[in-house]
Amino acid sequence: MGTLKAIVGLLAVIGVFYSAFQIVPPEMNNYSFQDDLREAAVIAGNSRQTDDDLRTVVLTKAKGHDIVLTPEQVTVTRISTPGVNAVYLAADYSVPVSLPGYELTLHFTPSSGNKGF
Repeated sequence: MGTLKAIVGLLAVIGVFYSAFQIVPPEMNNYSFQDDLREAAVIAGNSRQTDDDLRTVVLTKAKGHDIVLTPEQVTVTRISTPGVNAVYLAADYSVPVSLPGYELTLHFTPSSGNKGF
């Protein structure tokens, strides 16, 4: 009986590590991508780039993190207040994750920060 418990416990630990191995990389890619969005928004606030140019920048940064996006999944919002021009960038995408016996879809909505500067 003790051997059976040890085997079940070992399988549970292996299952946790395997699940983490499948879920952590997309989470880390999203975290890094969100950091890049913040940086791009700061730079874009001080430049004269068009919305399409900004979408291209976001798509390029996403590709660098192995994130597949289409231009329709990228939101560019310009915020103009007297003396301050800011840009808000956001994306909306999902990543399928295959676990043994279970299919999981991780949904991400990274953005450049708070819309209400």
